Amino acid sequence: MSWPNLSELLVDKGAATPVGLIGAPLNMGSVTPGRCDLAPGVLRATLRRIGLYDVETGRELRTKIADHGDVPVAGLSIEEATPPLVAACKASVEQHELTLLVGGNNAVTRPGVHGLGVPLDKVGLVTLDAHFDMRDTSQGLGNGNPVRALREDGLPGENIAQIGLAPFANSAGMHRDAAAGGHLVVNIGDVRAEGIDRAVGRALDHLRHCEVIAVDCDIDVIDRNQMPGAPGARPGGMAAHDFFIAVRSLASEPRVRLIDLTEWDPPLDPTDLSALTAARWLAECMAGFEAR
Repeated sequence: MSWPNLSELLVDKGAATPVGLIGAPLNMGSVTPGRCDLAPGVLRATLRRIGLYDVETGRELRTKIADHGDVPVAGLSIEEATPPLVAACKASVEQHELTLLVGGNNAVTRPGVHGLGVPLDKVGLVTLDAHFDMRDTSQGLGNGNPVRALREDGLPGENIAQIGLAPFANSAGMHRDAAAGGHLVVNIGDVRAEGIDRAVGRALDHLRHCEVIAVDCDIDVIDRNQMPGAPGARPGGMAAHDFFIAVRSLASEPRVRLIDLTEWDPPLDPTDLSALTAARWLAECMAGFEAR
């Protein structure tokens, strides 16, 4: 019997499809050096192991995904990589209803947001992340400060919703700055107490004034036991099933035009657990999109 799988949905970048895929193998400027640049290739190779049929809903994924390949940013600094990443994201957003941006480290989030091509005061940002990503930018851009950099670019704090913040993984100063700036802050304890559906609902309600939304899925939000391939993941993080629910729910929101996946370092996990989790992320993005 045949095994219909996600890899069958990938088509040439010139195809007229509602969803586009961009690889962003950015690795420079990481707080923890690693090989996040390998993630796009490993993700594509793992898609053949993820089926198209969802037994829980009785629906099979059918939407084709135009694969634009990897942006040539290997070995570039974040500053050097930003213009080509913005251009690639902008071209995809103009062509597709939803763009999936596969990092690379979390610094790809900033060019992804700029690639939406609309003024920042009209953009909303949801982060699924253990960290605020509000490190200081005085020493340059890094994977630990894309949210700070976007704030400095002009993204209003009230246009940011952050879900999954972990204890003992952030500073008091970052928390104060986020709260003072108007971010919605939903820590991992809040997620456990109120449920992931409520957390996502609060985020979308917080961003009800925004015209378009970008979603940053820093995969270190997942409990390290379930995502060992994320260098920043912590014990006690988000359950993988809650992460999948959140991704599907956010992808079903029509204002969401770009979703990224960042901070997956494949060599850190000698098993296939992290690769399968990352590939399932793509399936959940597609399931949410098809539910619009």
